[in-house]
Amino acid sequence: MSLWSRISNAVFGERLNREIDEELQSHIEEAIASGRDPEEAYRAFGCALRTREASHSIRVVGWLESLLSDISFGWRQLCRNKVTSASAVLSLALGIGSCVAAFRLIDALLWRPLPISGSSRLYFLSRKLTGLEGKPIDDGYWATPDFNLMRNAAKDQADLIAISDADRTDITWSTDDDMEKAHVVYASGNMFSLFGLEPALGRLLAPADERAPYAVLSWDYWNQRFGRDRRVLGRSFHIGEQTFEIIGVGPRDFTGTEKGTVTDIFLPLSMNRLATRDSVTWHHAFLMLKPGINPATALEPLRQHLSSLSRAFELECSTCLRGMTPATIERYLNKTLVFNPAGAGISELQNDYRRSLGILGLLAALVLLIACVNVSNMMTARAAARAQEMALRVSIGAGRRRLVQLILCESALLAFFASVLGAFFATWSAPFVLSLINPPDNPARLALSADWRVLLFALGLILLVVLLLGLLPALRASAVRPVAALKGGEDPHSPRRLMRVAIALQVAFCCLVLFLSSLFVASFQRLQNRPLGFSTDRLLLLETVAGKGQLPIVWNQTAEALRAVPGIDSVAISRWPLLGRIRINSEISVNGAPPSPTPAWVLPVSPGWLSTMKISIVSGRDFRPEDTSPGAAIVNETFIKTFFPGQDPIGHTFELGADEPINTIVGVTPDVPYSDLREPNRPVFYVPIVEIHGKSAPSVVDFATFIIHTDAQNPLALADSLRQIIAQRHNGLRVSNITTELDLVRNQTIRERLIAMLASFFAVVALLLAGMGLYAVLNYSVLQRRREIGIRMAIGSTRTDIVRIVTLDVFLMIALGGCAGVALGLGAARYVESLFYQVKATDADMIASPTCAILLTALVATLPAVLRALRTDPTEILRAQ
Repeated sequence: MSLWSRISNAVFGERLNREIDEELQSHIEEAIASGRDPEEAYRAFGCALRTREASHSIRVVGWLESLLSDISFGWRQLCRNKVTSASAVLSLALGIGSCVAAFRLIDALLWRPLPISGSSRLYFLSRKLTGLEGKPIDDGYWATPDFNLMRNAAKDQADLIAISDADRTDITWSTDDDMEKAHVVYASGNMFSLFGLEPALGRLLAPADERAPYAVLSWDYWNQRFGRDRRVLGRSFHIGEQTFEIIGVGPRDFTGTEKGTVTDIFLPLSMNRLATRDSVTWHHAFLMLKPGINPATALEPLRQHLSSLSRAFELECSTCLRGMTPATIERYLNKTLVFNPAGAGISELQNDYRRSLGILGLLAALVLLIACVNVSNMMTARAAARAQEMALRVSIGAGRRRLVQLILCESALLAFFASVLGAFFATWSAPFVLSLINPPDNPARLALSADWRVLLFALGLILLVVLLLGLLPALRASAVRPVAALKGGEDPHSPRRLMRVAIALQVAFCCLVLFLSSLFVASFQRLQNRPLGFSTDRLLLLETVAGKGQLPIVWNQTAEALRAVPGIDSVAISRWPLLGRIRINSEISVNGAPPSPTPAWVLPVSPGWLSTMKISIVSGRDFRPEDTSPGAAIVNETFIKTFFPGQDPIGHTFELGADEPINTIVGVTPDVPYSDLREPNRPVFYVPIVEIHGKSAPSVVDFATFIIHTDAQNPLALADSLRQIIAQRHNGLRVSNITTELDLVRNQTIRERLIAMLASFFAVVALLLAGMGLYAVLNYSVLQRRREIGIRMAIGSTRTDIVRIVTLDVFLMIALGGCAGVALGLGAARYVESLFYQVKATDADMIASPTCAILLTALVATLPAVLRALRTDPTEILRAQ
């Protein structure tokens, strides 16, 4: 008989039994028809049941049949307890789905290799140095001349590739009306060939194209912007005064090396105006070892050689060290070159969310553990209730392996149904979490494909869940002693002890989730409620560019035109907005002394900017129209404390480095956040937007932001009309981006808001699961001890005594688990303390909050069991004896 027939017989066992019975009956009928006595014929064939079983075992795959039989029995067991089974499946589904969703996000952002050849040989070059505040930082940007020197020096062992960030850039296709935003990357011409990429259309950039005005579109941009129109080849577009011709479309899977951002357009490196400047670091450098080069022996000598070459370049650079103090020069040159594996790409999103996603994965895993402990408790109770059944199975010949298989099959069914629901939850939740990471105008984009990596993780997770759920009940069932079990059991308290230990574990995990959640929620609340010192109400920001630049008078005339629009209260100009992406600092020299090691941050603004932003003046005055830079300056209070402690600053002067023009302080403002809400107050000074050096004409301004205070509650309602007013003036100004100051503030808290929201969700789920587990254990304990409780009440025990008997052991386990959870939380908090804002893990309220939540949940969960115990009728118990 073929293997397939035996498998089919194992699946359709009832049909096989009927066939065997019919075959036996036909043989008996043939014997009777041949003249044999019917009784003799039946005796000759022996016991029909034994004959059928022997024939059945030959025609089936034994292990498969027993497995299918146990699965069928497990299904009937789940159907007998529909409510309990449904709650178990839902809690497990939430845990499994959360873990799979977290894995999809972490894998897509941090682990999944780029779709290029030789990704394991790709390294990212960065330099470790001491930052302005004495903290170590990584600098991953390089000057193009420095990069070219290193590329030539390493060409025998490796190839160097230059790739810039994917910056949102204004491009125009024909006229100013066609201006739009696109993520543009400048890359060296060898990038596509070294990555082993093939074009979807046309051709890709080559080393010979590094100085040619050519462009390659990404497949994603070609698909969304042009609908895969093949006539896109040869079309031109403009970036500022430059014109680029499209020569090809990149492969479908390659979206750049910056995880979280999909590149739209690739341009040659040398076409960027910064490519010729020695002192400007603006692009990344990647190193790809040549095939056959051993990284273990080649990387360290290559690193040392490139490090010394780069240091020599910076020492010889005439503009790199200009104006620096000796201490700053020493800090600047004291760098350590580092090669970091870059097979999975690099991006700011990875740096910002690496620990956040780790915390997300930890919380999801803890919720899954709580759910597993919860369901394992339920199965332990079932196994204890079925002890006599298991003893009977052993007595009639069932092997211990078969008992283990029986319990594990029930666990596998729970895990299977939970994984199906969890798959739907993971499919929805991973993109939802990703949508919360970045603002709508520049959302993070990741390839969240459900490939073999996700499938293997899910299968491994399901196997782990099956073992966590069923291993302990299965081992207990297989160790049953038939004689003792059939007599009532040797140790009736053993299941309760195991369940109480499980409760301690459950409470410890729950307390850890609550502890971390309270830290993240408090951090978000304190960051969100940080005093700003300026108003975000009804402030519209028009980020505007001016091609080759326009004189300040043109910008002021445009501001006057905007002030005349109905619904506009005031208009001011700043080079960039507070809490924006741009930040510029300068060394400060006071009274001709050497520059201070502490830098100050600068923001050029127009007169009236302080009043538009609702920033008060502590002393002095605002800028006047005749003020210029260098000349007048307004400083914040931290600037005064740093450079003029204990002095009246009005009238004092300072220079931006040694031998630089003098600035006179004309006003003092309160401290306001400059570029990051998380940072402490920094020295900040404001200068007039009109910049004049010597007796020359004012410098042109190539970009600035109009700060507009409106009457409307929704300032974006005026955005389109204001954009049109600026365009209709035909003075070279074009609105590049529109946002509000409130959106900039909210964008500062995206990471904290995301973690706080997810942590709160997991905290609620953990509390719910812990409460369900406490209720199940206490309810089981009361049912098992019902006879004991009745006898105690009959001999005079008070209600207080009964409550103590029912709850004492459980609350001891809760206290033990809570202490363990807080200890684990304190340890975990040290790992993620950089994610907290003005929150200490040892704060009393951080420990009190989860403790109170656990106690409240315990009281609610124990109340039904206590009431059940108090309603026990002693008379009924004694009558039953």
